[in-house]
Amino acid sequence: MFNNYKVILDTNFLLIPGQFHVNIFAEIERVLDIPYKLFIIDRTLEELNKISVLGKQRDVKAAKLAVALVGSLLKQKSLKTITSSQGLSVDDMIVKKANKKVYIATQDKELKNRVRKKEGKIIALKQKKYLILE
Repeated sequence: MFNNYKVILDTNFLLIPGQFHVNIFAEIERVLDIPYKLFIIDRTLEELNKISVLGKQRDVKAAKLAVALVGSLLKQKSLKTITSSQGLSVDDMIVKKANKKVYIATQDKELKNRVRKKEGKIIALKQKKYLILE
């Protein structure tokens, strides 16, 4: 059976549509010419909800939009959830899952460096306009 690639969406990556008006899902489709499935770590939704209440003004709106997008995608079953291990942060879980068949969609510089060390692949925003593979 052919094994699909995974794309794990980091919390800060999900803020991009609200902050920069970039359709991250259309852009992921554009940069990846392979079959893939979208994932989030289960606690990502908690992080987004926290940002939508306690975040900086510009992030609050973006987080609310991200929560709505994630909710909609979960209902459509086009987004899957990865259950996190106790004691591990969302970033630690993402690094744990990173490998050659897993793309990590993030803007977090430290997380990118950790993922690269594990030979993971990165999807990132470039010039606040479009996504690239790093």
